Amino acid sequence: MVLVGRRAALAALVCAGAAGFVPGTGSSAAASPSSAAAAASAAATAGPRPPASLLGDEIRRLPTSRKALALTFNAAWDDAGVDTVLAELRRRKLPATFFPTGRFAEAEPAAVHAMADAGHGLGNHSYSHPYFDGLSTTERADEVSAADAAIRKASGTEPLPFFRFPYSSTTPESIADVNALGYAAIEFSADTNGYLGPEGGMSVDRAVRRAVDAFAPGAIIQMHVGSHGDGVVLDAQALPLIIDAALADGYEVIDLRRFLEA
Repeated sequence: MVLVGRRAALAALVCAGAAGFVPGTGSSAAASPSSAAAAASAAATAGPRPPASLLGDEIRRLPTSRKALALTFNAAWDDAGVDTVLAELRRRKLPATFFPTGRFAEAEPAAVHAMADAGHGLGNHSYSHPYFDGLSTTERADEVSAADAAIRKASGTEPLPFFRFPYSSTTPESIADVNALGYAAIEFSADTNGYLGPEGGMSVDRAVRRAVDAFAPGAIIQMHVGSHGDGVVLDAQALPLIIDAALADGYEVIDLRRFLEA
C-alpha cells in the first residue's frame, strides 16, 4: 500500500523553513515557497506515492468503467452522526472513507478512533479548514502536516495519502503542492448538501436525490457526519436510502483504498 512517502515530504518542508506555524492562525515563519516545494517534491518522490492516475488534477470520479461508487464523509464540526453512520455501514458490511480535519481529530478523538477501528480509511481534510487558494505553499504544507499528526494520534493508524480540499477550493498550484506532499486530491462527484440541514432548506429526500442523480461509474459521493450544531444530521438519515438506491441500480460500493494499487 502507498502509505509512507508523504511523511518525509512534510519533514522536508519543516527543514526548509516551515517551523513557527501555529495551526489555525494562518501565520508561519518566513520561507521560500519555491525552495520548500522543491524539497517536498524531492522527498515525496523518494517513497511510495498514489498511482499516477490519481495525480496531476483533482479527482472527482474514480478511474473505472464499472458500476462502482465510493461513499465518503467529511468530519469538521461535531460528531453527532458518527455512531449512526458507522452502525449503518457495519450493518451493511460496506466501506467508506472519512476525511476529518485536524481540529476535529483533537476535539473528537474517540470518533476518529471509532472510524479507524471499524476498518474504514482516513483521509486528510486539513487542520483548520481554510481556503487553500489563499495560502502559500508553506502554509498549505503546515495545514496538511498538522492534520496528519492529529489524525494519526487520534486514530492510532496510518492515514491514507488522500487529501480533500476544504470547501472543494482547488487550484492547479494547490493541487501540485498537495501532490508534492504525497497526497492525491480526492474531491467528489456530488455533495448531498445534507450538512446544510433543514434550516438550510435541505431534507433527507433532497439529499438522497442529489446523490442518486450523481450515480455513474466511479462516482464519489460526499456526505458529512456533523450537524452544524442543530443536532440534525440529514446525511446519517439519508445513508440507508442512498445505499438502497445504489444497490438497486446495480452499483457496488467500493473502498477508495483499492485505488492505491497502480
